[in-house]
Amino acid sequence: MSRAAKFKAGLAVEEMTERQARAEHRRLAEAIAHHDELYHVKDAPEISDAEYDKLRQRLKAIEARFPQLVDRESPTQRVAPTPTTAFAKVRHARPMLSLDNAFTDEELQGFFDRVRRGLERETDLKPDDEIVFNCEPKIDGLSISLRYLDGAFAIGATRGDGTTGEDVTPNLRTVKDIPHELKGKAPRVLDVRGEVYMERRAFQEMNRRQEAAGEKTFANPRNAAAGSLRQLDPAITATRPLRFFAYAWGEAEPRSWKTHSEYLKLLRSWGFRVNPLSQLCRTPEEVRAFYRQMGVERPSLPYDIDGVVYKVDRIDWQERLGFVSRAPRWAIAHKFPAEQARTRLNGILIQVGRTGALTPVAELEPVNVGGVMVARATLHNADEIERLDVRVGDMVVVQRAGDVIPQVLGYVPEERPKRTEKFRFPTRCPCPLRTEVRSEEGGVVRRCSGGLECPFQQVERLRYFVSRNCFDIEGLGGTHIENFFNDGLLKIPGDIFRLPQRADEIRKREGWGETSVRNLIAAIEARRTISLDRFINAIGIPLIGEATAKILAQEYGDVDAWLEEMLAAAKERRKRPDEVKKEKAAAEVGPSYGRLCNVEQIGVTTADAMCGFFTELHTVEIIRDLRKQLTVEGVTRRVIAADAPLKDKTVVFTGELSAMTREAAKARAEELGAKVTDSVSKKTSLVVVGENAGSKARKAAELGIRTMTEEEWLKLAAS
Repeated sequence: MSRAAKFKAGLAVEEMTERQARAEHRRLAEAIAHHDELYHVKDAPEISDAEYDKLRQRLKAIEARFPQLVDRESPTQRVAPTPTTAFAKVRHARPMLSLDNAFTDEELQGFFDRVRRGLERETDLKPDDEIVFNCEPKIDGLSISLRYLDGAFAIGATRGDGTTGEDVTPNLRTVKDIPHELKGKAPRVLDVRGEVYMERRAFQEMNRRQEAAGEKTFANPRNAAAGSLRQLDPAITATRPLRFFAYAWGEAEPRSWKTHSEYLKLLRSWGFRVNPLSQLCRTPEEVRAFYRQMGVERPSLPYDIDGVVYKVDRIDWQERLGFVSRAPRWAIAHKFPAEQARTRLNGILIQVGRTGALTPVAELEPVNVGGVMVARATLHNADEIERLDVRVGDMVVVQRAGDVIPQVLGYVPEERPKRTEKFRFPTRCPCPLRTEVRSEEGGVVRRCSGGLECPFQQVERLRYFVSRNCFDIEGLGGTHIENFFNDGLLKIPGDIFRLPQRADEIRKREGWGETSVRNLIAAIEARRTISLDRFINAIGIPLIGEATAKILAQEYGDVDAWLEEMLAAAKERRKRPDEVKKEKAAAEVGPSYGRLCNVEQIGVTTADAMCGFFTELHTVEIIRDLRKQLTVEGVTRRVIAADAPLKDKTVVFTGELSAMTREAAKARAEELGAKVTDSVSKKTSLVVVGENAGSKARKAAELGIRTMTEEEWLKLAAS
């Protein structure tokens, strides 16, 4: 379950006590911070825009009723996460603020009313005077600021946290819509702000090229634009089809324009692209008409938009209205509802993932949803099909969740054919082995019991094995894996390292020339030495991801020692399966199993899943086959003095440290014997609190965990 799902239902805000509101406020703030980082920093959102907006709306409602809960760490007071350390930091001359959102006509009318009241109070505006708004589509891309000095492009940066962004100047110089020199007469100092984006057709073509080359593909154009702009090598950015629309300014000296619309005309004269759909609206009715028109035109636009932005056109009125927290009072983003469409359900296909989970997929009559042709949509699991009661032949409603992942919302009762049958979830895997399907995790997840002998799971596991966070073998993408598997070149991971011996066979295949084969072999040979944590992650053990693999590597140190301990733990667990109910009973089963259960972030549930994995003889054979072909680098375990100040302590750092970087502080804590983690729990021993600390410091206080100021930490670090 995503963090957002926890907040879909709950006590109405107006029924909350302050204590309940405080707890809900804290949980919402943590969830929003989590999703902000995924969206702004990692370019990998896991919830839809609509779900995210609901989190923010509920948080704002709580703060409206309990204003004492508002502090500077609240998401309502911030723009976005602090920029990553991969690029140099750039401090914006003027903050790049976000916009408040309107989702309903009532909220939009509230914006109009607030603007009018503010102008009547601050200016000589009369009740019958018109307020002109500049209206423009809200491009779904990455906000940037371009600084020009004497007409020459000097530096470009991302929004970042609104105050400080990332310096991506070399990358922005490769975007063809961004002029290196301004035409005509421009201000001596000018910050031009706008959106870097990618058109849908170009995005789809780029993804096809990426997949064919075995490279990472992107979920949507916005993620593709953000990922392309954050490349450390500008030459890679130059190959990506990025575009740019200009629409605002930051610092401007001198500033000659008096309206926003006048500024847009100047942008065109200086050589920038400005959205041609922008227009002036003189009444709320005209504004609403523009919104409806953009909703109609949205599917046919070459780029993604997720709403419309309205700005008071007169600059002096903008200045009179001013700002509130993170957003201007004179502008608002009117968001579109999630895109939906109706189409016919032609069939239900069952897909099998690398862990054997069976996922039902709706095969649809192709339909345009938000400008994208959708032919398949997820049905999630057996319980969801039962809840929706969708049947083959139904007319169904399809939505792109967050305008990204298609999903079926339900069927249209009045259009159901007379003869339809309820879908029966298979009891046998659709793979050639036809192995039994078993229910797990409360019956929600149903898995093929064939394990690694199931060919569908074999293909997915091979794809995972070569993926970026595992062996990261360039040129061996998902399509190549499937084709090689079907033709007998690959069956198990070790076969990948035998491909160089079959180079002549590969050269004869369609699409494989001498250069591509040579590059593939070089990429494979480069991965014959691998770190232990990547090796563990690549094997595909249930419930073990990248972070836990690193912990296991640190705990066991050596691949042979790790494998020996895993086999011993599996054997011990198999002897007395009914006696392990709690973690404290783990040691009674055996020393290897007890040790595994007590590894940080493992516990009994994960240990049982790992033991089940290592009881499969086929699994052990695959690992031993790999060991013959690879050098797995061990981990040098830290030797900690018995009197180390933080020996066996778990430490968390939160807030901003001024005297040393976070990385340096973590390294020093480890030298002093500590385990450093990023989250506060009951197992945390110490929290070092820097400036602007937020939820972690509050959680430490609630749990009664010892905290330390930076000054106190520096004294300890010097010991």
